[in-house]
Amino acid sequence: MPGMPRKAVLALAASASLALLATACTGQSGAGASDDASKETTLTFWHAWSAPSEVKAVEDLVAGFEKAHPNLHVEVVGNMTDDKINQALRAGGDKAPDVISSFTTNSVGKFCSSGALVDLDPFFEKSGVDPAKTFPKAMNEYTRFEGNRCAVPLLGDAYGLYYNKTAFEKAGVTAPPKTWSEFERVARKLTIPQGDTYKQLGFMPNYHGWETTTEHYLGQFSPTYFDKDGKSNVGKDPAFEKAFRMQKKLVDTLGGYRKLETYRSKLGDEWGPRHPFHTGQVAMQLDGEWRLGMALDTKPKFEIGVAPLPVPDDQADEYGKGYITGTIAGIAATSKKQNAAWELVKYMTTDTDAVVNFSNAIHNVPSTLAALKSPKLKYDPRFKTFLEIAANPNSTTAPASVNGGVYLTTIQQFGYDYESGKATDLKAGLQKTAAQIDTDIAQAK
Repeated sequence: MPGMPRKAVLALAASASLALLATACTGQSGAGASDDASKETTLTFWHAWSAPSEVKAVEDLVAGFEKAHPNLHVEVVGNMTDDKINQALRAGGDKAPDVISSFTTNSVGKFCSSGALVDLDPFFEKSGVDPAKTFPKAMNEYTRFEGNRCAVPLLGDAYGLYYNKTAFEKAGVTAPPKTWSEFERVARKLTIPQGDTYKQLGFMPNYHGWETTTEHYLGQFSPTYFDKDGKSNVGKDPAFEKAFRMQKKLVDTLGGYRKLETYRSKLGDEWGPRHPFHTGQVAMQLDGEWRLGMALDTKPKFEIGVAPLPVPDDQADEYGKGYITGTIAGIAATSKKQNAAWELVKYMTTDTDAVVNFSNAIHNVPSTLAALKSPKLKYDPRFKTFLEIAANPNSTTAPASVNGGVYLTTIQQFGYDYESGKATDLKAGLQKTAAQIDTDIAQAK
């Protein structure tokens, strides 16, 4: 997900999705799908990319579509936030987009439940495209809500483990850890104290760290966030308790919350060249596929290793999975050109060469099973780890919710309280968190 920090995206999505009221759009699936896609048509496509190289990649993607469909033309508008997209989807009109893309999957539940984006299943069926056979399992899941597939994957992000091979060799560690118990031992071994701080920290476990969020940790435990009735499962599924206890044990083992926070506060930020993994101040890093290029650009003084994140000891046979998210695309319910819009969406998201070329340009993970295996992909050999994580059927994602990513924010907030010692009763805290999630969802409906 280029162009914007993911934590900023999460916060933005949570607030923006709440603004999209269920009564905002009256469009229904197929309501605007009476246009003739074989006639001359001009579509409007809004996307969020803003960096020059990214904008060019989008323009090249669209140019490929226009070449394949000479009668269809696309006006491209970039740097569109979810806030702007939501406002346009509510308002409709000639200047509103026909096709949109968003950096976050957290708005899918709201997009689907409000009718802001049309259900794409009829379009898939008409085109003879089977989403289950086209997209990786996790990506297939995060583009639908309560039976409504109102979005489609447009490149993805996969989370794995980066490690300092030089630090590993010095510490006598021969391979990346595969289970969390192994990870704890390795992180401790890689940690070099220096007075009341660290010369080198094996891993920064705190939730305020760089990508060490609750949902990224939880992805390795394969939790069930909601039960069959849509109620929060946070207080019932033992995966949540296991994940929180594992993280808290890491915090305590590596020096305690306050010592780690003091160290973290003096390190570089996530998106600058002084990121602590780049500088060697932190030896292992939970992060997405984009980190490899960013780290290599800083010319680090050590060799970078890449591996899947560890899994719980009782899930050792599922090593290789990871947390998946990504960019989504959809068709506005207010569009009167939905058949033509579908041709654009179908091309961008299911044409193998188009997906591969876009992936090569943006450096995100391809979002179709065919593209993940394409010999035309160009990447550093280490990037293959993320391709394998994306294709792994055991990889997970956070499910869509009617109020966007609010439930993830609620879980994260409890994580802050628990790791810092403010909350001490884990079971009670998780049950209270579940109750708050249920309340928020009920109020959003």
